[in-house]
Amino acid sequence: MSDVNTILNQTVADLAKASALVHQIHWYMRGPGFMNLHPKMDSFISDLNELQDEFAERLITIGGSPLSTLKEFDDTSKISLETASWDKSIHERFEALVTAYKYLADLFRQGIDVANENHDDVTADIYTGALGDIEKTTWMIKAELGW
Repeated sequence: MSDVNTILNQTVADLAKASALVHQIHWYMRGPGFMNLHPKMDSFISDLNELQDEFAERLITIGGSPLSTLKEFDDTSKISLETASWDKSIHERFEALVTAYKYLADLFRQGIDVANENHDDVTADIYTGALGDIEKTTWMIKAELGW
């Protein structure tokens, strides 16, 4: 992906799906840690939605058109969602979240590279800040899992 518009739209779609994953975890969470972890999911959702908005607005700023429908998000995103069930533990759900966040970190690194190749310092800066946020959240989730 060498086009800034393309990587930004990939990011918008993947952040939407990551937010949906966190929503699913939030709604289907049961077990030890629920009282502390359930409200934490609201914070994660808010963070992802703010990032999505920032990337979409950057895309508009540089003359692009962000994806904006659930179908576009689903068709474009590389984050997959399974139909939820009550048989997964909080630990299993958080493992899926770590996988999604690691993917986002790799995508953000790719975004930095694409932005730099295209001499787009502002977009590179947005990706750099987002990468730091995602890496920190991933570390916190791993700490919760005891990794």
